[in-house]
Amino acid sequence: MASVSVQIVISGYYGFRNSGDEAVLKSILNSLAAQEKEQGIRIVPVVLSNDPEWTSRMYGVRSVQRMKLGEIRQLLKESDGLISGGGSLLQDSTGLLTIPYYLGIVHIAQWVRKPVFIYAQGVGPVQRPFFFKWIRNVFRKSAYISVRDQESASLLGRMGIDSSSVEVVADPVMGLPLPDGNSAASSTASHGSAHQAAETASYSTTDSIPVIGISVRFWDKQRRELDGIAEGLKLLSSQRPVHLRFLPFHLPDDEQASRYVIDKIGDISGNGSIISTADQVTDPQQMLAEVSRCHMLLGMRLHSLIYAASQSVPLMGISYDPKIDQFLNRMQIKPTGTSSVTEPARLVEDAVYLLDHGQEWQTNKLPLIQALQQDAARPAHFIAQYFLAKR
Repeated sequence: MASVSVQIVISGYYGFRNSGDEAVLKSILNSLAAQEKEQGIRIVPVVLSNDPEWTSRMYGVRSVQRMKLGEIRQLLKESDGLISGGGSLLQDSTGLLTIPYYLGIVHIAQWVRKPVFIYAQGVGPVQRPFFFKWIRNVFRKSAYISVRDQESASLLGRMGIDSSSVEVVADPVMGLPLPDGNSAASSTASHGSAHQAAETASYSTTDSIPVIGISVRFWDKQRRELDGIAEGLKLLSSQRPVHLRFLPFHLPDDEQASRYVIDKIGDISGNGSIISTADQVTDPQQMLAEVSRCHMLLGMRLHSLIYAASQSVPLMGISYDPKIDQFLNRMQIKPTGTSSVTEPARLVEDAVYLLDHGQEWQTNKLPLIQALQQDAARPAHFIAQYFLAKR
């Protein structure tokens, strides 16, 4: 039995049904639970969520509404510390209120004299310099700072935070395991194209045609990247039979983006190819299982790429945000396209190479993948050590 027990509040973009962010939460919870066996400490998490009831059902933990600041303040007073992360919490590309909210939660914890652990965050882009001082002041008072890439560490350095206090780790999702009892042999897929006659189809990694996982999202208002992706996938399917498996990570937006691409591709059944969509997958480990069954993955969502890497699935990335480039850099991969320019011929070239040289890709990337998986556990290990040293 654990001799030390602590309660820790976790703040992040949770309870929004975004598979990537839910995977971050699941990975953090798993890593914290692992410390009970490894170091003899019990860590009781309480998650700040947009939908506390759903979060509690999904993960079996206590959850509190993320916007009830009075309740959060009392919760932090009763707890032993705060985890802020992971994910891209400190960025102002999605609006002016994102950074103030997450720093505000950290500030409350510090005001009630609780240690704060910055957990594998991706910092930036921060385009408004007036946020720099606030981030610097809050981070300097934190007990631990870890970021998921060197670019985030460099940005913190430009803000005036000593590099020796910042640890570069991996995104927590690199350590997410497949669900218990998962079988990569088969899955049921709902067809996502009006051009397909059947409503459902099953597939497996032993099918005669390769499965290409596809994660798309809306970003460019002119849909240039989605149009390029659609044209490239249509061209690829004319050259060889493929199974295009669309994987919506953020519901319902990514379902709509998938539908847009599917409609642009049109009917490819005459070429021996098929299209399907993973329907309403909200459990992060189930989506991880979906990715694990693919022969390769084409992704816009960051965590679709991280899922693929963690399962040694050859991957191609379409960059719409610096965080995509930063992860691809760690994997020593160049993006296949961007939100403004995605050339169909380049997409086909990259896809054909991965389909024909998948095993070679896996062998070459294995050391990078193993290093990232080891790094993913370091923040939880530090947190456990911190409280053990205090008791």
